[in-house]
Amino acid sequence: MKLIYLVSGPMGRTPEGQAEMQHRKEYLQRYAAPGTEVDITDIPKGPGSIESMYEEYLSIPETVKSAHALQEEGWDGILLGCYGDPGLDALREMVEIPVAGAGESTALMAASVSHRFSIITVTDSVIPMLERMVRNSGVSEKLASVRAVDMPVLELHKDREQAIEMTIEEGRKAIQEDRADALIVGCMSMGFLEIPEACQEELGVPFLNPARVQLKFMEALIGSGISHSKRAYMTPPKIASGIAKTPADLYHEKN
Repeated sequence: MKLIYLVSGPMGRTPEGQAEMQHRKEYLQRYAAPGTEVDITDIPKGPGSIESMYEEYLSIPETVKSAHALQEEGWDGILLGCYGDPGLDALREMVEIPVAGAGESTALMAASVSHRFSIITVTDSVIPMLERMVRNSGVSEKLASVRAVDMPVLELHKDREQAIEMTIEEGRKAIQEDRADALIVGCMSMGFLEIPEACQEELGVPFLNPARVQLKFMEALIGSGISHSKRAYMTPPKIASGIAKTPADLYHEKN
């Protein structure tokens, strides 16, 4: 099984970003099942991080183009590398191989192990995006709350201990005030920093790490011989008819 983790931004544009990509690849490979190969790639242009709806939309065209090219390269499945699942529907329209969204995967998993779950994310600006993602996943009746630690994505690596402290604080509020009985970190950087694992004992409820859950969700899909329904995620008509062959062919500029 060959899986590719597709970062929805040009993470590798800096040496620090390249190091983070290598870290993520090694992390995923460490938790992969025997026989699963995991690699990582990013898109050539887009936002440095996604902390607003506008940045989410900016990331989608290049992510879709990359997903289409990755299918042509022969990958078995795509792990969409942003917790908010930007463009998940569009990616599924453009490819036949399974695409797992980190947000959707963890929302479905949390719904199966709890009555009510909360998401602990980075900033208030992404709360509406994550609430929408949970609605799209079909389990919004089990969402207790989305809370933020008020730390931008790019600041998390600079002070992991503060991020852990704030996550525990917001996690306690989610459990005591919102009646959550499971938690998710709503940010891939928080996942790859293993913040859920650092908070698990203190908080005493299942705390889902999207990096690990997304990987295992994808392995389960492929191991079960399942991909997304093309009646649900129909190939765009111009692609299906042969008028266009790639996502780029659907994009036109005014002369």
